[in-house]
Amino acid sequence: DFYIAVAHPDHRSTMNVTFNFSHERLLQKFLSESEKEGFFALKGHVSVGGVRASIYNAMPLDGVIQLANFMKEFERVNG
Repeated sequence: DFYIAVAHPDHRSTMNVTFNFSHERLLQKFLSESEKEGFFALKGHVSVGGVRASIYNAMPLDGVIQLANFMKEFERVNG
């Protein structure tokens, strides 16, 4: 319930993970803190907003795990 899915379940991508927050303040905090942790270009598409994490083949599995861990900690602190 903390992370709000942007795409309908039938149309979700396995390579672009998209989500948003219930408050703009949390989105801006997430984007700011994630960049400080070394995660870049997470701001969602201009017409959709929110967050878009692209995890194509060039993204190492370790990077995906690090992002997931960051998201868990962000939710724990801010949820």
